[in-house]
Amino acid sequence: MEAERPEYTGHYRLESLLGSGGMGVVHLARSTSGKQLAVKVVHAEFAKDPEFRGRFRQEVGAARRVSGAFTASVVDADPEAARPWMATLFIPGPTLSDQVKRNGPMAPAEVRRLMAGLAEALRDIHRVGVVHRDLKPSNVLLAEDGPKVIDFGISRPKDSELRTETGKLIGTPPFMAPEQFRRPREVGPAADIFALGSVLVHAATGRGPFDSDSPYVVAYQVVHDEPDLTGVPEDLAPLIERCLAKEPEDRPTPDELMRELRSVAASYDTQVFIPAQRAGDQPEPQGDAADKPGRTGRLGGRRVVFGLGALGVAVLAALAAVQPTGGESGTPRDDTPRTTSAAFRAWATPGPGNGMPRCSYGAGQLLCARAGQVFALDPSDGRLRWRHAVASADGSGAPSLVGGLVLSPPTRDGHVEALDPGSGAIRWQRDVPVHGGLASAGDTLLLTGADGTVTAVDGATGGTRWSRRVPGHAAPRFVSFAGDPLAYATSPSDDGSRTRVTAVDPVSGDVRWDARLEGELEPVGTNGERSSSSPPTASTAIRMP
Repeated sequence: MEAERPEYTGHYRLESLLGSGGMGVVHLARSTSGKQLAVKVVHAEFAKDPEFRGRFRQEVGAARRVSGAFTASVVDADPEAARPWMATLFIPGPTLSDQVKRNGPMAPAEVRRLMAGLAEALRDIHRVGVVHRDLKPSNVLLAEDGPKVIDFGISRPKDSELRTETGKLIGTPPFMAPEQFRRPREVGPAADIFALGSVLVHAATGRGPFDSDSPYVVAYQVVHDEPDLTGVPEDLAPLIERCLAKEPEDRPTPDELMRELRSVAASYDTQVFIPAQRAGDQPEPQGDAADKPGRTGRLGGRRVVFGLGALGVAVLAALAAVQPTGGESGTPRDDTPRTTSAAFRAWATPGPGNGMPRCSYGAGQLLCARAGQVFALDPSDGRLRWRHAVASADGSGAPSLVGGLVLSPPTRDGHVEALDPGSGAIRWQRDVPVHGGLASAGDTLLLTGADGTVTAVDGATGGTRWSRRVPGHAAPRFVSFAGDPLAYATSPSDDGSRTRVTAVDPVSGDVRWDARLEGELEPVGTNGERSSSSPPTASTAIRMP
């Protein structure tokens, strides 16, 4: 390949070879001003093929339509040159394929961040009407600011007139969706979601969900067999399984993935100390502060426990998709059932609707949601107590209990309904921010809009209690805890070196205290001491790496 490398392509000096594929080579290059670029040059034999030139023009067009936040921005291109080429900004960092090959499978927290980054990337790609069609580990760059999706070589804008030839399959079998084998002319955005599921299994385990040395066997497995999710983090497995659904309409959208990942993140935070104690009934180790996995600070008279982002945080995964609810960020209420193994008889029920149910416990029953349905089950025998159809419900989250009512998960168009816990009848309904935040604090629902405005909703009536911004927070994320009357808004600094924490009365919206703490932190619990409006001081914080 070195022999065919010219000194310049366009105005860009080629310095070294970054990689080579079947269709072309990619060089590290510099612009006249010294900017580092990646320049892709088509092999000479393919430059003579009119069909290939058409595909390359399409690749350039697709890459230009997508913003550079999640991809490599196109700087220049000449699809009509004797050797067609395209120059993009050079992004330092390994591909996901190389990273896993060198260092092995990623840790669960890394997989979760990868999933969030790729969901954002696909939302950006699909928003401009482009379907990538070849998302795979070698097409994911791990940059410092998050993953970048590259190589739009077989992508296709929805309005493109260029179509795949009859009988010709284009893609990489382990990361292709069933419809790419069955009906390649009808491939849509959902195919990228299937590929995302396969990419995440590879990141978490070092292999794909469908594995064989033969691409023909892999193709059969993709179309007919269930994915192998052995080794995938338990909290992510149900969501990845939905990505790998055989039918495109059963897969979540990027927005639904991001919304679901917020609940996964909350589970990481609120369950930080529980697993170690329950796994072997061992007391918390005694020792210096440096031995403990979080930080605490005595803030306003109440000790607030912080975790270091998603690092070193464990999840209690018993009953995979079932979480206790009480309106306090997943913290169990006092009425959580306590049954012994001798008194409990196992049961199974299909329940109404289709797809994977997401369930929680509240009001003495299992509260579940799946596509188009919210329903309640008797926890002792699985008997259906009531069900309620929710228009456009996607089943990506579990219902919660707020103000004594069952709150349905937000629909994809931003709508929630509060239901009577005894009958499932609607008590109130309202729109909520599609791209904002939603949290509960006692009997109050806190909605954060895309502009940072927080609206407090009375959980019992659906009425607005107050609506305003929280000072010092552009996009606050709220958490709350059982027995604590306050809600805590957190926002990290841009560089992650500090976290601003503001204690807010969810009923009145009054700020009780405000603090700036070192590190990127998340509140994970409080003790039972009485709250105070006194602001914290630096001397009261106990640091625990």
